[in-house]
Amino acid sequence: MRRIPYAFAAGLALGLAGPLAAGEPLPRGDAADLGFDPEALSALDAAIQDRIDAGAFPGAILMVARDGEVAHLSIFGERTEGGEAMSEDAIFRIYSMTKPIASVAAMQLVEEGRLHIGAPVSAYLPGWDEMTVVTGVADDGTLETEPARRAPTVQDLLRHTAGLTYGFFGSGPAREALLNSPVDYATMDNMQIAAELAKLPLEHQPGTAWEYSRATDVLGAVIEAVDGRPLAEALEARIFGPLGMDDTGFWVEDEADRARIAEAKADDRKIGPFDMFDPRERPSFESGGGGLVSTIHDYSRFAQMLLNGGELDGVRILSPGTVEYMTADHLGAIGPGKYYLPGPGYGFGLGFGVRTATGVAPTVGNPGEYYWGGAAGTYAVWDPEEEMFILYMMQSPESRVGVRHVLRNMTYGALVDAED
Repeated sequence: MRRIPYAFAAGLALGLAGPLAAGEPLPRGDAADLGFDPEALSALDAAIQDRIDAGAFPGAILMVARDGEVAHLSIFGERTEGGEAMSEDAIFRIYSMTKPIASVAAMQLVEEGRLHIGAPVSAYLPGWDEMTVVTGVADDGTLETEPARRAPTVQDLLRHTAGLTYGFFGSGPAREALLNSPVDYATMDNMQIAAELAKLPLEHQPGTAWEYSRATDVLGAVIEAVDGRPLAEALEARIFGPLGMDDTGFWVEDEADRARIAEAKADDRKIGPFDMFDPRERPSFESGGGGLVSTIHDYSRFAQMLLNGGELDGVRILSPGTVEYMTADHLGAIGPGKYYLPGPGYGFGLGFGVRTATGVAPTVGNPGEYYWGGAAGTYAVWDPEEEMFILYMMQSPESRVGVRHVLRNMTYGALVDAED
């Protein structure tokens, strides 16, 4: 499904080490040899199948990998409701699982000395130097604002502390201002949207609260400004091409590949007030925060690269130190805003929720584990201590949260030979 041919010269220019990745699926291993109880993994499969049989969603794919090998791969149900069976090569909208990918591209620019995460966004994008923050609503309905006490930084974009909001969930005057703004995701490109967002008041003073937001979309515009290419081309040259992620991109160009697109049920295709995007149409807005489609095998290569400390099949994407830095907590004393999606027991790094303690969270896990998911149901968990990742692909905005807890707890419950 490659849309932009990858040239070896581009890899050399970026300093990518070693040969190009072949894009092959990760090697298959034996679950028991990799430390899992096969019967417990079968019970996890049954729990997912029960939900499909109950009509919650048409189908899904689950992958559990450890020590660089796939311990468990299960394919469930149908790719579309009443349609063909789910297949390993099914293409899913991954929504916010785009964020870790865009964040990796930003950190590549940091490693090259071209992007500084402590710099204000205004160093790279016009209009971001004089921001305002909502303080209330006047009797006549106009917004009351005050000047931002400092400018949002690139680090704020990466960790969702820029003061921005999303608008499609929750309420509040800043969210209403975004929903009622001229921002048009159907016709504007990344730079145009970033320019419009800069005109809107922030919900929080920069650096004071974690709030899920359009921050990674603005980060996509920053990447474009620094890299000099549209985001799709930058991600292709920097990540998808080198890792052999042939089925990952902002749209599905080839007609033959469109038959592989997985769909939610007809009555489960809304993300807030918005319809799920159609990956058959080339977008003007290449959303760094939620616009990619991918497959289980493509994303597994990205996931394994991170667990390997930034390298896969002889291709280095990031240094081990940069991966460690990204997956450390970057919030410190910064508290939650209205909706703290990482959840109790988690901080937030640069593109990931990061577990800070064994306890507190209502799911099993280890300190240092990191994760993120997509609004349509896709999900990824990395556990460096266990050298393990969990990937889950489905299309069901309504069912995503409950399944994630089951995935985590039952996968760790199946792990009977933990690392010392």
